[in-house]
Amino acid sequence: MKKLLLSLALAVLCAMPAMAAENTVLKMATTTSTADTGLLDYLTPLFKADTGYDLQYVSVGTGAAIKHGENGDVDVLLVHAKKSEEKFVADGFGVERFEVMYNDFVVVGPKDYLPYSQDVKATLKQVFDKKLNWVCRGDDSGTDKKEKGIWKAININPAENPNYKESGSGMGASLSIADELGAALLSDRGTYLKMKNDASVKFDLEIICEKAPDLLNQYGVIAVNPAKYPHVNNKAANAFIEWITSDKIQKVIADFGVDKYGQGLFVPNAKK
Repeated sequence: MKKLLLSLALAVLCAMPAMAAENTVLKMATTTSTADTGLLDYLTPLFKADTGYDLQYVSVGTGAAIKHGENGDVDVLLVHAKKSEEKFVADGFGVERFEVMYNDFVVVGPKDYLPYSQDVKATLKQVFDKKLNWVCRGDDSGTDKKEKGIWKAININPAENPNYKESGSGMGASLSIADELGAALLSDRGTYLKMKNDASVKFDLEIICEKAPDLLNQYGVIAVNPAKYPHVNNKAANAFIEWITSDKIQKVIADFGVDKYGQGLFVPNAKK
């Protein structure tokens, strides 16, 4: 009888689904600048050490990153196009948007391309009027959205400039293309500084426009909505949001790049 009961108990146990092991992988879609600057490679092992989660990320333009979130392909987004981020949440794809950090955009170009300016609208108008070489990312990234917004604000279709080209590439690649073509482009400051200070890269572009009020580059973090995509690792996404907005990691972000470039590549501004 005991053997029969034991056999029945074992059969029941074998028939029960095994308890799923906790998912320790966090999938993120992010913009190219967080990768090209080296920030995410720096943060990833720290996140693992502090939380036990393995961060796996794909770096693409912000538009493509948001599309990954809309498709439920990732657990969390770290991007920089506030209006698109807010729409992502409003449409039910994201839970809540949290600000993390910012840097700024700069216009960079060859030496003597144009006089230095702090008026980006005037700079872009000169580019168009003089038919100067210009490279646009053209990849629906946050940088691409920012640039096209400036062209729209000054009522100019940049494609009417015969020397306007779209790279269809990330920030680092676009900077290299502009350098090769003797062209200017809009870049986030962090990626530009990293390329400018990389001794292994021949890179001669200089800042020709900066510090304009409309060149702020704000980054936000959003967990993909588990109510829409039950398979996402919402626990890991929330852990990342809490971690990256913590005082400890905000200080890490503030210090990132200071030793190499004399300034931080990002300014933390998480709001509690």
